[in-house]
Amino acid sequence: MPLDTEILHGFNWIDLKGTDGYRRWRAIKLAAAERVLRLDPVELSSLAAPSDAEASEIARRCEVVNFARYACAGTADSRPVREGLRRFSDRFGLKIAEAHRSAGDAGIVALQPSDDPARRGYIPYSTRALNWHTDGYYNGPGERISAFVLHCVRAADRGGENRILDPEILYIRLRDARPDLLAALLHPAAMSIPANSEPDGALRAESVGPVFYPDPMTGRLQMRYTARTRSISWRDDAATGEAAQWLRDRLDAGDPLGCTVRLDAGQGILNNNVLHDRTGFGTDRGDARLLYRVRFHNRIARSERWPS
Repeated sequence: MPLDTEILHGFNWIDLKGTDGYRRWRAIKLAAAERVLRLDPVELSSLAAPSDAEASEIARRCEVVNFARYACAGTADSRPVREGLRRFSDRFGLKIAEAHRSAGDAGIVALQPSDDPARRGYIPYSTRALNWHTDGYYNGPGERISAFVLHCVRAADRGGENRILDPEILYIRLRDARPDLLAALLHPAAMSIPANSEPDGALRAESVGPVFYPDPMTGRLQMRYTARTRSISWRDDAATGEAAQWLRDRLDAGDPLGCTVRLDAGQGILNNNVLHDRTGFGTDRGDARLLYRVRFHNRIARSERWPS
């Protein structure tokens, strides 16, 4: 799948006055995204050891729309699956796993309904719907999440769909419609998440920062966002308040370059921390929906690292 992706890396998206460069970047980004989103998931011969061609295709899709869906043979809840997932992540240069409070072996978190005291009250470990967000939006500047992989072991009988939207697409929509609101979201104190006491007594510090910010290693656009209205504070000025409402309205309305995914066993999503939500779900069986997640502080390696 040949793609002209170099401009996607070199574009200075923070400069809101550079119209010529923006128009060129925008045209290539939108055209490439339309092509990629029509493609079926990448079929993997092995989760633990994807071929060069498979890895190259996944990495290229992540360059264009910041995520790639994949599918491999159905898997059971076992140690080989977790080991395979970490080897899969390593294949794309993702070696910096987050030290999450619920992480098990090698930083892998099991997302499933749970009554465990450390997880009780947190929506990801329930059957409830999750609103639009990026992962780790509450993390401080030194702990921000740049990528994660989500792998399905058992699907729910009903529900559990994820809507997905590339933050660079949302950036384009906002810049085209209201560049003044975009400027407000670039402010270093645009969005704040208050401090929080964890179940183990640890205190997570207040997190203050912009909504759109440059990845420290690559300069590519990253986003920290949540559509929730509780336990969040927006900068107290008219433009920021209007911008926050614009984001909520736009995400609720949907986007033609977004997609809805329902993962089945053996399927997954590798991504550069894209916007996503989740519908509520239920099951008629004794074993609940189970997904594995591993989060990272670095982005997915560029496709030049993988042979064509």
